[in-house]
Amino acid sequence: MAKFIFTTGGVSSSLGKGLACAALGALLQARGLSVRLRKLDPYLNVDPGTMNPYQHGEVFVTNDGAEADLDLGHYERFTNQDATKFDTITSGKIYSSVIAKERRGDYLGATVQVIPHITDEIKNFIRNGSDEVDVIICEVGGTVGDIEALPFFESIRQIRNELGEKNSILVHVTLLPYLAAAGELKTKPTQHSVQALQTLGLRPDILLCRSEHDIPEEARQKLGLFCNVSYENVICAQDAGNIYEIPLVYNQEGLDQAVANAFGIEQQPDLKPWQALNLRLKSPKAKVRIGIVGKYVQLKDAYKSLDQAITHAGIAEQIEIEKNWIDAEDESLLAKIQSVDGLIIPGGFGARGIDGKIQAINYARKNNIPLLGICLGMQLTVIEAARTEFGMRDASSTEFGPTNNPVVARMTEWMSGEEKEKRGVSDDLGGTMRLGSFPCTIKEETLAFNLYGKTEIQERHRHRYEVNMKYKEALEKKKYVFSGMSPDELLPEIIEYSPHPFFIACQFHPELISRPFRPHPLFTGLVRACIPLSS
Repeated sequence: MAKFIFTTGGVSSSLGKGLACAALGALLQARGLSVRLRKLDPYLNVDPGTMNPYQHGEVFVTNDGAEADLDLGHYERFTNQDATKFDTITSGKIYSSVIAKERRGDYLGATVQVIPHITDEIKNFIRNGSDEVDVIICEVGGTVGDIEALPFFESIRQIRNELGEKNSILVHVTLLPYLAAAGELKTKPTQHSVQALQTLGLRPDILLCRSEHDIPEEARQKLGLFCNVSYENVICAQDAGNIYEIPLVYNQEGLDQAVANAFGIEQQPDLKPWQALNLRLKSPKAKVRIGIVGKYVQLKDAYKSLDQAITHAGIAEQIEIEKNWIDAEDESLLAKIQSVDGLIIPGGFGARGIDGKIQAINYARKNNIPLLGICLGMQLTVIEAARTEFGMRDASSTEFGPTNNPVVARMTEWMSGEEKEKRGVSDDLGGTMRLGSFPCTIKEETLAFNLYGKTEIQERHRHRYEVNMKYKEALEKKKYVFSGMSPDELLPEIIEYSPHPFFIACQFHPELISRPFRPHPLFTGLVRACIPLSS
């Protein structure tokens, strides 16, 4: 049976609970333990798939097609372990499951209630696979006091009683605000947050205190006394220089040692890989500027995995990367992209910002600027070609409205393993895209083959529109190469423009599988292609 670590948040949202869990998972792995990380999201959406990126940030997609919170991306990147649909749950999924069981008569005429039916469903999710790993880390989204999170807190209270005090701990991530006028960190908000937890029958074992400043001894003593937490378990989580420093910082502050003490873990961590990674990150040999032309650039969390994939490539190539986030609707877009060494056109939905992205693609193609198009970015490279090379001024995607030249069109069916998936225009929007990991066959003697070094790959997808194969022959005559295809040759996965030194676009999302210790070849290739231009 696994040991359990439950992580809650207090005082404020956006404190970095997900990063804390991911870093703790990496530290426990460094001690030789196997870990699994899970996210419990209290919102009533079944998943974040239909949410606006400005509200939720990036939607992370697992290999098995689950649309999940971006924290699962942190979990994967820090532990190098693939998450699954069994590692993400929402109130919407829990209630949907319980109601479906009630409709089938599974509860044998009982009155269905939050306790025990909802809480039992949550506990079943938490316990799933507990015989397969040493430690399961469960993060509760939101903040203590959120009304929709109450069933999750009650479930944790129950499961902690069932497990026994030696088999679970609770880490409470909180904020110590600094008041400049008083010149000190204030502990009272954390005290109130812990009091709110205690009214739910939960007591934290470890306080992880986020702060812009070091925590004075007096403040630690006060927090330990008033929050009923051991002094050595009041951990300072001061801002780090970069997120990959966090495991080292938390180890230095004693977070993993506090967990080790609670669980009787004697192995010491081997942090040499993290130390070497940070050394490479802090000692670049050159610098490049990469422009990301997107429609959600005001919120960086909307491109969290993309942002990190670029960083991973910089670490691998020992290159400092200046990321220029360029709004696709910016009137000075052309002037801004002229100052970069390479361009990325990321994914997105809807017609807003399309003209700006196409303008950027056109500039990169004609001026030999290295370009990587992702998902919608690949579709727009084809639309740009049709408009400028074929003279089809109305070439477009059916996603953006009616067009006489649907260069990109809605998918109606595709293969998922041995099963055929079918979709109709009137289907629900939630969970109906081509989601998850699918195989791709790469053509030899192409840029894609040079980057990957093999002909068979697996990549994660999240889209419902595809490049129309009706235009394939015409594109090939214009020196566009369909270098990656689905195994049945029906769906284009990678397209290149062969006269260009580095012009490649993919239908999948390579950023989702990039890791700090295993950067994605499309991003490392882009960074390498940018180096001569900046030197």
